[in-house]
Amino acid sequence: MRKPVSELVERYQNNLYAAAFNVCKNAEDAEDVVQDTFICYHTNKKDFENEQHIRAWLIRVAINKAKNANRTFWRQNKLSLEDYMETLTFETPESEALFETVMKLPEKYRIVIHLFYYEDYTIHEIADILKISESNTKVRLSRGRALLREALKEEWEDDK
Repeated sequence: MRKPVSELVERYQNNLYAAAFNVCKNAEDAEDVVQDTFICYHTNKKDFENEQHIRAWLIRVAINKAKNANRTFWRQNKLSLEDYMETLTFETPESEALFETVMKLPEKYRIVIHLFYYEDYTIHEIADILKISESNTKVRLSRGRALLREALKEEWEDDK
């Protein structure tokens, strides 16, 4: 099964950007990753089983490309997370605090939390995308939640 790139761009561009940004923590790199991901899909002649397979493949490629972007020399001279946070708008102070806290998590927990809560993937699907076991996925999700809970609890107590 192959879908036209234009259709996939329209459908998955924002999802891929969010996943890439979670790894890169940089808007420009995330945009580059999304573009490279679609170029990779276009040049790859792989036949996919169904649309879910295409979506999972796109997210996996985007995450890998984002990790590679973090390793480049130029990555050191990009916009910091704090500078980027100043450009974002949030509906409530709580949503801003949650976003900041999620972005401060270690990468392996941040990615799993993003895929589970923002992309609505199941544990099984996340395990397939990240090429880790389901039990490892559950552990990362549990530890990520615990880190979030602790960090948010500290922020909440500090605000009293």
